[in-house]
Amino acid sequence: MDTARQNFKVQRLIAGISIVLFLIKITAWYLTNSVAILTDALESIVNVVAGLIGLYSLHISAKPRDIDHPYGHGKAEFISAAVEGTCIALAGVFIVYEAGRNLFVVHEVKKLDYGILLVGVTAIVNYIAGLVCVRIGRKNNSLALVSSGKHLQTDTYTTGGIIIGLILLYFTKIGWVDSAVAILFALFIIYTGVRIIRSSVAGIMDEADDELLKNLVNTLNKQRRINWVDLHNVRIIKYGAILHLDCHLTVPWYFNVHEAHHEIDELSALVKKDYGESVELFVHSDGCLEFSCPICHKGDCPVRKHPYQRTVEWTVDNIRINNKHHVKT
Repeated sequence: MDTARQNFKVQRLIAGISIVLFLIKITAWYLTNSVAILTDALESIVNVVAGLIGLYSLHISAKPRDIDHPYGHGKAEFISAAVEGTCIALAGVFIVYEAGRNLFVVHEVKKLDYGILLVGVTAIVNYIAGLVCVRIGRKNNSLALVSSGKHLQTDTYTTGGIIIGLILLYFTKIGWVDSAVAILFALFIIYTGVRIIRSSVAGIMDEADDELLKNLVNTLNKQRRINWVDLHNVRIIKYGAILHLDCHLTVPWYFNVHEAHHEIDELSALVKKDYGESVELFVHSDGCLEFSCPICHKGDCPVRKHPYQRTVEWTVDNIRINNKHHVKT
């Protein structure tokens, strides 16, 4: 619950920052009458809406489990990210329309120096806030925070590009540059929105996270215990900040219940050392069979039937299968 509370506090701060930065950009647009700055301000409206949606989703996901939601409320974060990605993409489409409409329309742009200064300040603040948000979100496995952080960083990149365009406009006085810059970065905004939607759908559909599995496999291979004969049928499901990991661990068949449970505790402690309170493990213990002998390097095994040949290196691909490993002949 400490992780959930931290996520909520960070998102609340991000929502507050988004509102302030939106007001600054609206002021810059009022002073300059620049379509490019209006584009940036409209994108900030999405920041505000997305920030509030993300805040609400983290409030929901932080609720304790109940009878109706035995795995908690973490999936609310994926829905939040989907809504945020949709808002970003729609904002991009609207910006393309608005900028395209003004592309060949002469409009007076004024006080560009003030506008560049104001949006420059918002870019710096956005980048710092986004960086913090992404780091904490990845640490706590919160898609809502990661999405918000990436959105803020995207806003920084688009604002930076718009500033470059405004500087070019300031020196060249070419009117269509303002709208052209707005269209260019609106397309980037649409691309970002689609990527966020893709990530949220993957979470809702419980798509396998290969990067997470890769990190897990590296940890287990480096600190593999001698009594861990095999590992298979590994699955990870994300529920917001909580990771649910279940797997089958093969141990020597003659272990009693307490000995097998000790090996499971060892595995749990190893995983939680990296992921902390954000992971729940459900480990099923299997007893080894005769075909396990060639891959078992337990030297003091009293019931060995076949000599040890080699250890099967665990990989992302072979730990996901539901069959026990053995040496192929």
